[in-house]
Amino acid sequence: MRHVKDYVTPAVLIVALILIWEIVARVIGMTFILPSPTEVMVKLYDSRNTLFLVHLPATLAIILIGLAFSIFLGVGLAIWMSVSKAAEKTFYPIVISSQTIPIIALAPIFVLWFGYSIWSKVVVTLLITFFPITVNTFDGLRSSSKDLKELMLTMGASKKDIFFKLSVPSALPHFYSGLKVAVTLSVIGAAIGEWLGAKAGLGYFSRRMMTQFDGAGVFAPIVLLSAIGIVLFLIVVLLEKISLKWRRTE
Repeated sequence: MRHVKDYVTPAVLIVALILIWEIVARVIGMTFILPSPTEVMVKLYDSRNTLFLVHLPATLAIILIGLAFSIFLGVGLAIWMSVSKAAEKTFYPIVISSQTIPIIALAPIFVLWFGYSIWSKVVVTLLITFFPITVNTFDGLRSSSKDLKELMLTMGASKKDIFFKLSVPSALPHFYSGLKVAVTLSVIGAAIGEWLGAKAGLGYFSRRMMTQFDGAGVFAPIVLLSAIGIVLFLIVVLLEKISLKWRRTE
């Protein structure tokens, strides 16, 4: 019962916000500016074949490919910087400065380079999600206990033993923290890339509906994008609980 009560307040708040949205939208009566939740749901149902069979798979492909590249490159660079001071001094400032450049300004350049193919959107997603994974994993690798490291060295542990039995377990919680941020940002990156240039995808569908002054059509893919972000976040939380059973948390 205690766990059920924990979800009552958020559920009531969400329902209240949806009701307020519904009332305000009906009072304003301007569907192309602020459609009501019921109109958005009707649009989702009417466009279900196009949205779920064409545009949703296109967006999911961008998100998953972008995240895969981010994890591979981000974790690899974090490990390299943790074992090499030269690599840290060279790449860490570049990683930080990469976040000072507005991605939305670079997206049209990627469209020029890669055209309207999936790769222009993947690069945008990669640039947005690369930072939290790299920085959090790097900080995690540096957070391992020096006392435990010295103890393992006195007991004859090799560098490989220290890395896999001390550094990796210490870095895993930080990695998952960065991944939680990255999966939500990946949805934004995919939507931005599709908005600026694509042939399919939820962002492309939203932009096309805006040119037709279809407010419900603009909001419908946004609902799906939000759902994707929530599902991916919950998947990461589940993976974290499974792989970090040894970790004691309050």
